[in-house]
Amino acid sequence: MQRLVRVGDEYEALGEAADGAEAVGLAKALAPDVILMDLRMPGMDGVTAITGLARRGSAARVLVLTTYDTDSYVLPAIEAGATGYLLKDAPRAELLRASGPPPAARPFSRRLWRPG
Repeated sequence: MQRLVRVGDEYEALGEAADGAEAVGLAKALAPDVILMDLRMPGMDGVTAITGLARRGSAARVLVLTTYDTDSYVLPAIEAGATGYLLKDAPRAELLRASGPPPAARPFSRRLWRPG
């Protein structure tokens, strides 16, 4: 994630999680605007984490980053509450565009990401 965020960007990477359970905990503690979620992680997977975020009423947009471009991987994540997905090799500009504009009330959009 750090390589995607350069000085001068209107984005700030708040943290990284090693698995879905840690991602859910960090999302609660850091209140990100956007969460970049991997689907395959040790322990709690991405779909389970997205479901947990939705149950907790997280207002964060969840974008799935995946190497899988098939409905069998992506559709469960969307049904769980993800707002979209991108392939991990998507260009930086596409990732930032999919993350949406930063909130006007804050200088940075907050994101949480678990590298895959």
